[in-house]
Amino acid sequence: MSVTRELTAAKPAVARRFAWVASLFVALLIQPLTTQAQTPAAPTATTAPTTTPTPAATAVTTPAPTAEPAIAAPAPNVTGPAPATSPAAALTLPRDLSPWGMFMAADIVVKAVMIGLAFASVLTWTIWLAKLLELMRASARLHRGIAAIAAARTWDAAKTGADANAGGVAPLLREADNELQLSLETAGPHAISPDGVKERIASRLERAEAAAGRAMMRGTSILATIGATAPFVGLFGTVWGIMNAFIGISKAHTTNLAVVAPGIAEALLATALGLIAAIPAVVMYNFFSRWIAGYRALNADATASIMRLVSRELERGAFDRRRHAGVAAE
Repeated sequence: MSVTRELTAAKPAVARRFAWVASLFVALLIQPLTTQAQTPAAPTATTAPTTTPTPAATAVTTPAPTAEPAIAAPAPNVTGPAPATSPAAALTLPRDLSPWGMFMAADIVVKAVMIGLAFASVLTWTIWLAKLLELMRASARLHRGIAAIAAARTWDAAKTGADANAGGVAPLLREADNELQLSLETAGPHAISPDGVKERIASRLERAEAAAGRAMMRGTSILATIGATAPFVGLFGTVWGIMNAFIGISKAHTTNLAVVAPGIAEALLATALGLIAAIPAVVMYNFFSRWIAGYRALNADATASIMRLVSRELERGAFDRRRHAGVAAE
């Protein structure tokens, strides 16, 4: 009976303790939810970490401080900041990228190459003008001389007509006449051999014709030389300019286009001048080569006309009568 009374007396105390423990357990469960409801949302995606509340006898919660808006960091530059060029490199960069500006800013070697190519271009056009006028006059004289020989019926008339018209066949006629005079003097009282005379006159005319062709070819070899070498001279200036461009890059420690472009532009200008000098020279050389070939054909026609006239004079014995007339006069 005493034990039953003690248990009955202890029930209210156990119930109070159980109620206190249950209330403490419920408070611990509700506190995190209350803290999350009272904490404002952060303006950025990054939120402040939630602190785990410490168990306490009373469920008193302290609201978390409002997080300051986070300032977004600038996006990193993938390529990295370009290093600043040195003041010396910035001062030497040309501001004027015109042909004259690039020439003035070029290296002394590149300048020498450009001046040489410009001189070659001027020389090319000077030869073109002089040779054009020379070939026009020579061709016109040859046409007039061939017409005068074709119209002549005697040797004396052919010489007079060629001298009067200042024809290009005058040197050929002089060579043939000199050989006729030598043949007549050598024959003496004997008759001259027509075959021997014609052979010797043909030999003289062949040499005179070759000399006229060589004289007309003067100057064209310069055109051939310029046309063959000017591109390589310009290429040398290009290589030298690109070398200077790479040296400028290494000194400036940058690959900025403002540092690289001027040297490359100077190099390309040297190449352009080489092509400007070479292309017209090649075209003019081919043009004059064809024209001189036609001029040589005209000389061959003049030589054939002279040989036909000499053959007719030999057949009718005109030179023998001239020789007899000279002997009688003596």
